Amino acid sequence: MTDAPSGTPRALAQQLLATLDRDLPRLQRIDNYVQGRHDDPYMPAFADDEYRLLAKRAVANWMPLLVGTPAQALYVDSFRRGRTIDTQPAAQLPEWKHWQRSRLDARQAAIHRGALTFGHSFALTETVKGEVRTKGLSALKTAALYEDPANDDTPYAVLTVTRRPSSEQPGTARMWDATTEYRVTFKGLTDADSVRVSAVRRHGASECPVTRFAAAVDLEGRTVGVVEPMIALQNRINQTVFDLLVAQTYASFKVRTATGMAPPIKRDADGEPVLDDNGQPIPLPVNVNAKRFLFAEDPDVEFGSLAETPLAGFIDSIDMSIRHLSAISQTPPHHLLGQIANLSAEALLAAETALSRKIAEFRAMFGESWERVFRVAAELSGDTASAEDYAGEVLWRDMEMKSLAQSADGLGKLADSLDIPKRGLWPRVPGVTATEIGEWEQIREDDDAELQLAQSIRRATPQPDESALAA
Repeated sequence: MTDAPSGTPRALAQQLLATLDRDLPRLQRIDNYVQGRHDDPYMPAFADDEYRLLAKRAVANWMPLLVGTPAQALYVDSFRRGRTIDTQPAAQLPEWKHWQRSRLDARQAAIHRGALTFGHSFALTETVKGEVRTKGLSALKTAALYEDPANDDTPYAVLTVTRRPSSEQPGTARMWDATTEYRVTFKGLTDADSVRVSAVRRHGASECPVTRFAAAVDLEGRTVGVVEPMIALQNRINQTVFDLLVAQTYASFKVRTATGMAPPIKRDADGEPVLDDNGQPIPLPVNVNAKRFLFAEDPDVEFGSLAETPLAGFIDSIDMSIRHLSAISQTPPHHLLGQIANLSAEALLAAETALSRKIAEFRAMFGESWERVFRVAAELSGDTASAEDYAGEVLWRDMEMKSLAQSADGLGKLADSLDIPKRGLWPRVPGVTATEIGEWEQIREDDDAELQLAQSIRRATPQPDESALAA
């Protein structure tokens, strides 16, 4: 992403392609680390294939866990309109119908994970076959221009590559500005002369229909995810694991020694020693294992052993690096080390506090982005009131593990002691969805209608005279 956009659509496309080319090496390195393609640990110059095999096995990829831990707590569960417009059950809102039509219950995870991985991702809201839909765009293929990248939530222009160029055919891309969608062709990201731009259609919104999802944005407009700051620590862990594997492979066992005794040499059919290229006798391999006992006839021969290299120091170093990773990334130690035995509920809550604050920050950032998506979708659908609803907000699923009995007890106390309407507490029931709440609303309305009908029939039916019955 960059700022200071200006010029014709062709100039915008050239600037966006150059921005993508500039950011691609950094983003590709981040993607490599998430996929487990890490930098090799330090090895001596004479390293052979065996060393390189150990280096490949030394990769302990913690990056997916650093992304997945907060991502698994980021699920939009419903949407609530602002008080400035009429309210109705979430399942019946046009905004939520657009959400379900776009299958964002599942696809939102990819958008969130992309933002956590690279620092930002994008969502495109457009009209497809008469229906408004939203889909995610990868940061590896998409670049955006902002007049003020630190504060603007609306991009000036966005370009996403749909086909990379090859020797047989040029690359293609889609680009959007405030009014129009364009088709872009190019032979290379840095080949500005080959860029060709043609208008496709007016996209129907009053601003660019692409929304940025940023994990964190500083006042310079830079976005940072959870992976890039951890690459140095990941390399340290890989180096220590590699050193451990080398020590385990070559020095984790006792070495038997014998002095004052020449090894047996290889001989030919005539009993003559077989010589190597340097004219030295070739020794026979000595088969030493737990079943064999070594002895020598010469009394001057001495047998001994070299102690194995202790591995505890390497293991402690790995454990320390993982704890550093936990502290810097705000990931609870038991998520990384798997050590949760003998931890009280208070200790677990304290360990989860930093992660909860981190997730709350992500929810605030992503929530604003989803609210813009809903406004753009409403505008494309012709819903003027919702398009201007800046008081609406997304509701996040409560991912804390609670028993139903515990939640019911707490909600009951809230309803009784604070006089909170019971209907307002429905969304706080663990695991309930907007669709289920809509069904409860319908069932409640049906029950109320049946009750009113029964009462009307009872009032309209003549009651027998009790005195006459008594006589």
